[in-house]
Amino acid sequence: MQHKGADFINLAAYPIHRDGATRDAVLAEVRAALARDGCAVLKGFLTPVGVAALADEADKVADQGHKSYSKTNAYFTKDDPSLPPDDPRRQFFARSNAFIAADNFAADGPLRAVHDFDGFDRFIQDCLQEEKFFRYADPLADVIVNMAGAGNGFPWHFDTNNFTVTLAIQNAEEGGAFEYAPHIRAQGENFAEVARVLDGTSDKVRVLHLEPGDLQLFRGRYSLHRVAPLKGNRPRYVAIFSYVEEPDMVGSVERTTQLYGRVLPIHRERAGLRADRYID
Repeated sequence: MQHKGADFINLAAYPIHRDGATRDAVLAEVRAALARDGCAVLKGFLTPVGVAALADEADKVADQGHKSYSKTNAYFTKDDPSLPPDDPRRQFFARSNAFIAADNFAADGPLRAVHDFDGFDRFIQDCLQEEKFFRYADPLADVIVNMAGAGNGFPWHFDTNNFTVTLAIQNAEEGGAFEYAPHIRAQGENFAEVARVLDGTSDKVRVLHLEPGDLQLFRGRYSLHRVAPLKGNRPRYVAIFSYVEEPDMVGSVERTTQLYGRVLPIHRERAGLRADRYID
């Protein structure tokens, strides 16, 4: 069945496909939030029909999610004994959740209908005000669903891609708040402030509670963030649309294996090709 994004996106509130005063007003509000703390939320971006359709699609492919249980640092790197014990690169925390890779979502399904809706990419680019703006070229990660259940959570980390757009689809019964420290490595690694976030002494952490249908724009490459642990039987689904500053970027072999349990030839072919020098 062919799905149309117009059925799923709240175009009355967010006319992303049409220039005009309403779209301009939304852009102004989003840009202000991004400038302030690197994070903006468009409440009720999806219609109730859209929320239901995406949740149903996620349910149908949930068994394809790669579940992983490990300990990671904020950079997804291995321990380095040459560093001081209190260095944030040596602070490891339990990570347990699952990612449903992009190749599990049909080209004509609800999630792709939203992603491929006319004007979606241009709207996101206009919000971010980035001249260099490309969909993540990773065939496992351009649009995915993060799935998490009771006891799961994602510890403090930085994103590999520069711009992340997330869409809340379904919340757990309890927990799952999004916590983040805005801009703390916008000018460099800033290990001292990262360490304060990790040990709970930073005053820069903000807490965000997303509801199903909310669209979030986030500069996760520069802002440390995590998902708080969950409770209850209902899984939490969040779609993640990824954008970057350079064409043809894909995840590293190591990190792709961590997140999805597999890699494709393209990950090995492009290993080491990145647009910046941050350590992850």
